[in-house]
Amino acid sequence: MKKPKWVIEKEQGRRASAAATVWLFGLHAVRDALRNPARTKLRLLVTKNAYDKLAEDIAASGIEPEMADPRKFSAPLDPQSVHQGAALEVKPLDWGDLEQVCMAADGQVPRVVLLDRVTDPHNVGAILRSAEVFGARAVIAPHRHSAPETGALAKTASGALERQPYLRIKNLADAMETLKSMGYLMLGLDGEAEQSVAQAVEGRRDRAIALVLGAEWPGLRQKTRETCDQLVKIDAAGEFGSLNVSNAAAVALYASRE
Repeated sequence: MKKPKWVIEKEQGRRASAAATVWLFGLHAVRDALRNPARTKLRLLVTKNAYDKLAEDIAASGIEPEMADPRKFSAPLDPQSVHQGAALEVKPLDWGDLEQVCMAADGQVPRVVLLDRVTDPHNVGAILRSAEVFGARAVIAPHRHSAPETGALAKTASGALERQPYLRIKNLADAMETLKSMGYLMLGLDGEAEQSVAQAVEGRRDRAIALVLGAEWPGLRQKTRETCDQLVKIDAAGEFGSLNVSNAAAVALYASRE
């Protein structure tokens, strides 16, 4: 019996995902990946200068480096990539399922960040750094219309990608409903909202809180807005009240905790 087209496409997607690799580059990103036992490391290219700086971590990782000429660095990177003489081919990280990662533990009150159509890897990398600093349980984004795990994202994250869960899920609204069923208060950032983040969480800081941010120009999609428990804003001192999405994530995380 011939398999349905959707079954074939699903199987093809799984095989492609299993075969996918990522090239990380830059000393910080490569060093942190070498130190991460959860990373599957496939191939390491380094110049002599980069090797000298990473020698201890290379030895501890057990990977055999390939020495590269700095004038002919052969890793398949974008020509504009600032690789600093180090590139590491890896498998994407598997952080586990949404419920497991976002469940409250150790008496901590969890925070998570959800991203709606935030596709710039530099923004997502910066958000991962902020999420790590402020102790967020995860950064969550849909598979489609979001920034995948790439070398540019990892370099901007400056090591946070190895430690901060970045979950890419099938459907954002479904993930939001799952988190709500786990007790999360779902706050969507919107510049036109009546209450600020701080006002919305007053008296509710002991609750698990999910902060939902959209792309800078279109903002949150209608379905995303409707799935939020409340829309909130970041107070601005003047009339120009727009922040880059990565800055907004940092401010909102801080405001949700203080």
